[in-house]
Amino acid sequence: MSYQFITSAKLPTRHGEFDIHIFENEAGQEHVMLTVGLPIDRQSAPTDTPPIPLVRIHSECLTGDAFSSLKCDCGPQLNAAMHAIQKSGCGAILYLRQEGRGIGLTNKIRAYALQDQGHDTLDANLILGLPADARIYDMCKPMLDHVGVDKVRLITNNPNKLAYLVEHGIEVVERVPLLVGVNDENASYLATKRDRMGHLLDNEF
Repeated sequence: MSYQFITSAKLPTRHGEFDIHIFENEAGQEHVMLTVGLPIDRQSAPTDTPPIPLVRIHSECLTGDAFSSLKCDCGPQLNAAMHAIQKSGCGAILYLRQEGRGIGLTNKIRAYALQDQGHDTLDANLILGLPADARIYDMCKPMLDHVGVDKVRLITNNPNKLAYLVEHGIEVVERVPLLVGVNDENASYLATKRDRMGHLLDNEF
């Protein structure tokens, strides 16, 4: 599926000012990239030592990002990444519109209902006949290409995101772990991501 850049503008936030870029695929689905210091100003950054952008690939989570749900760590991850990228002065957040690990909002809430009955986040999806993780990352390279990025410091605990970028010619010079927003409501959710989905989390949060 192809992706094209649509428009951009300034976006002041409580973390600082970003440039917000909108991309759209041929099905009309919109994805967002927030950037700071990109494209890199080669006049202020020597060409032999350009800064390596700090990048977060973040899939949409309405319940966590907008409603501050305690069932996941998505909202704290997004805010921590925005803060870290502002502090670094060079980076991007790729905000991908694939709610509920790609199964959509309605199915995500159906999965929540099964979790309320004692099933973990992976089994809840499988009981509904859905994949454990339906996310794709094919929009990431066109978004990074748009701001001239081919090397990143990637904020992630998910090895699938790292593998995608490497497979598509983006050099990951560093994986930056991100563990925030841990609470009693999401501890088992995080343990499932670590033990059953391969996320790179400490044995003890």
